Amino acid sequence: MSLKQKIRRWLIALCAPLMVSLAASPQAAEPLKVGLVAALSGQSAKSGEAITRGLTIAIDEINASGGILGRQVELLRRDDESNPNKGLLAARELVQQEKVAVLFGGLDTPVSLAIVPLANRMKFPFMGVWAAGTPITRNGADENYVFRVSAVDELVDEALVQYGIDRFDMEKPGMILINNPWGESNELGFRKALEARDMEWAGIERFESNDTDVVPQLSRLRDQGADALLMVANVSPSAQVVKSLDRMGWEVPIISHWGPAGGRFSELAGKNADKVHFIQTFTFSEGGTGKGAEVLKSLKAKFPEIQTLADVTPAVGIANAYDAMHLTALAIENAGNTNGAAIRQGYYDIDSYSGLIKDYSSPFSPQQHDAVGPEDYVFTHFVDGRIVPLEF
Repeated sequence: MSLKQKIRRWLIALCAPLMVSLAASPQAAEPLKVGLVAALSGQSAKSGEAITRGLTIAIDEINASGGILGRQVELLRRDDESNPNKGLLAARELVQQEKVAVLFGGLDTPVSLAIVPLANRMKFPFMGVWAAGTPITRNGADENYVFRVSAVDELVDEALVQYGIDRFDMEKPGMILINNPWGESNELGFRKALEARDMEWAGIERFESNDTDVVPQLSRLRDQGADALLMVANVSPSAQVVKSLDRMGWEVPIISHWGPAGGRFSELAGKNADKVHFIQTFTFSEGGTGKGAEVLKSLKAKFPEIQTLADVTPAVGIANAYDAMHLTALAIENAGNTNGAAIRQGYYDIDSYSGLIKDYSSPFSPQQHDAVGPEDYVFTHFVDGRIVPLEF
C-alpha cells in the first residue's frame, strides 16, 4: 500500500464518526416566514418603517425565546407603494411563492381592502396593523381570516365627534375626506355618530391625494357655516388642507383621523401642523417605565438612528405591529402548525397577553376580529416633530 493510500484511509477513518454523527442529527428547522405588505417608499414610507421596526423588535424577542414551534421567525417585506394593485400582487407572491404563515398589512385602507378577498378565499391569516377601514375586518365573509390590532373607522369617528364637542364645543362640523374607500368608510361613521346626536353637518367635501390646493372645498365648508373640520386623509393631502387654510386665513379646529402620523406631516404642513388634533393608539414617553421603556430601549439599540422620541414617530405603527406579532406568535403556538384554518382558531384561543398598548384578554373571537377599541385611543398633535399627547 502506497503512502498516499495509507493517508487517505487514515483520513476516512478519522472523519467517519463525524459523518455518522452529522447524518444522524436532525436538520435545522426551516425558518417560519411572515410577510409584510406596506408602503416602504413615497410620502407614507415612515409608516412602513414604523411597522417594520415594531415587527422586528417583537421577532427578535420571539427568536431569543426559541422562536415559534421551535423555528426561528423570518420577516419578508414588500413595498405596495400605496397602490392596491401592487399590494395585491405582493400579497399573492408572499403567500403562494414564499409560503408565509401570516401576512401583515400596512397603512392604506384601499390596499388592505384589495387583499381581504384573497385572504378569505385562500384561507390565509391577514393581520392589519394600521389601516382602519371598518370593512377590512367586518367584511361579511362566512369564514373571516382577517384580524386587526389597530383602530377601526366607525369607532374612531365616534371618538372624533365626541372630542370635537367636548374640546371645541363643535355644533356644525364640515367633513373633508380623501376620495377613496377610506374616506367613504369614515363618511358613514361620521354620519352615524352625528345622527345619533341629532347634529347637522355643514357639508361633505372630497379631495384627491395629489391635490395641492383644497381652497375651493374648504371655502364651501366655511360658507356653509362649519365650526370645525373632521378630516380623513394621509400625510401629504392632510398637509395640503393645513396649507390651504393658511392661505385662506381661516382658523378652524381640525379634528383628524390618524393619517397625519404616517410620515413627514409636520415638515410638509408647516408652522400650523400642531393645530391638527389626531387620534393614536399609543405614544412613547421619555423616562417611562414598563414595557414601553423596554421596547424604546430595544429600538434605540437595534436602530442607532433613533436618538429622540421624534425618531420613533409614528409610534402607533411600532406599537400596533409589536403587539400584533406577539399575538400572532401565540396564535401559531396554539395552532401547533402553520395551517391557515388552525392559526385562525389559534387567534380565538388566545387567553391573555400583556402588550405594549394594553393587557389583552381574549382579544379575538369569531364575532370580534379587532383587538383594540375606543378605550385605547389617545388624542395627540405634533410638537417639534414629535407626536405628543394632548392634555384635556
